[in-house]
Amino acid sequence: MSSETSSTKWGQFLPLVSVFFFWGFVAASNDILIPVFIKAFNLSHFQGQLVAFAFYVAYFVGALLYILVSLIMKGDPINKIGYKNGLALGLTISALGTLLFYPAANTGSFTLMLSGLFIVALGFSLQQTVANPLAIALGTRSTASQRLTLAGGINNLGTTIGPLIVTFAIFGGLGGKNEASIESVKIPYLVLGAAFLLVAVLLKFSSLPDKPASEEEEVKVEGAISKKHAIYYPQLALGMIAIFVYVGVEVATASNLPSYMETIGFSTQAVTPFVSLYWASLMIGRWTGAVEAFGLKESTQKIVKLIAPYLAFGVFLFASKLFGYELADFYVYAIVILVLIAADIASKGNPARMLLIFSLLGITALLVGIFTEGLVSSFAFISVGLFCSTLWPCIFTVAVSGLGDKTAQGSNLLIMMILGGALIPPLQGLIADKIDIKISYFVGVICFAYLAFYAWKVAKILTKQGINFDKKIGGGH
Repeated sequence: MSSETSSTKWGQFLPLVSVFFFWGFVAASNDILIPVFIKAFNLSHFQGQLVAFAFYVAYFVGALLYILVSLIMKGDPINKIGYKNGLALGLTISALGTLLFYPAANTGSFTLMLSGLFIVALGFSLQQTVANPLAIALGTRSTASQRLTLAGGINNLGTTIGPLIVTFAIFGGLGGKNEASIESVKIPYLVLGAAFLLVAVLLKFSSLPDKPASEEEEVKVEGAISKKHAIYYPQLALGMIAIFVYVGVEVATASNLPSYMETIGFSTQAVTPFVSLYWASLMIGRWTGAVEAFGLKESTQKIVKLIAPYLAFGVFLFASKLFGYELADFYVYAIVILVLIAADIASKGNPARMLLIFSLLGITALLVGIFTEGLVSSFAFISVGLFCSTLWPCIFTVAVSGLGDKTAQGSNLLIMMILGGALIPPLQGLIADKIDIKISYFVGVICFAYLAFYAWKVAKILTKQGINFDKKIGGGH
């Protein structure tokens, strides 16, 4: 495996993952904006979740616009303008979105705030369309899923420190002692916009290829099928629903967490490290799953898989301490991480099996959160991040398996289903308003139940097509 991994173009891959960092930074920071906006604009839980709606619906709109432009140009626009130009354009669009935070803050307009977030995410949609296949192309096919997992780990470094930095910036002082105003939001996001433009310039002049060479040959397997469009492959059609509910439960669990913790006595500022830990949990899981991308000996891999999750946990603890938060409440979470490690070992690298195990653990975590109280309940909800950590690469891998030359079509359809992050959080917020915020987490239980069904079903579908992950990828997830 080391020889395969050595072909990974690290000099190009490492600059690329900077955009993965930004996606996570902004997405997790939205969870801090929600309680700030709820107080400042006197919003309901449902209205507060419009932040998540505006952000994630932009991915769906962006995917539709991409298809429309493709039809107008009679070809893939990224192939025409180049990958680097595509990334630079996406970053510029996101930077334009941050400019709206200035008039929005000065006029106290919630609508303008949402519009700014929508445009930021519209740029992210284009970046996602370019960066995911580019990450796959920067090396061998056999380590592609591990590169995506590693990129996801960098994404979650952004989700971990994003809430801490944004809270520091808008509340002021270590631990966020001051009350936040809408005016305090504009400067951090203008700085973020400047960072988008800087990275756009750096990537433009980087060694990233404009049209990367990738392995185009199809993998011929016994029982493989061929259809006119990717949507007709059952693993993809069911996988689109899986991506929808996965993104939905991941975002809804986090974005409703501040409101839940405020009901048990936490202030908005005090909730910040718990939100950060939720997103750090995804980093913990993805750092564990990315170990195989480095081509280590099997005996070394086993050791590093035990160390990696606690190293990621240490990043969270260090960042929280740096920003002035007390750590005593969080040490117990080290025990929960053992469940992640055991589940990772039990999956044996099979993405369908991992999807099933982690979905069942997600259901368990939510039920524990619903039927317990206090910090036990909070940590149970937070641990959902651990069990969501590897679901994107698991679903993505099984959903596009066997598609052959329809893989690009399938990838675009899966990215479109990020729409779940726009619709499911407001649904949970509406249930929180009408019934109870803890009861609203049953929405997540239903999402994980579908993911468990999909894991079971897709294994049967792919087996009939002659695709066996135990033999085919042996450890990729």
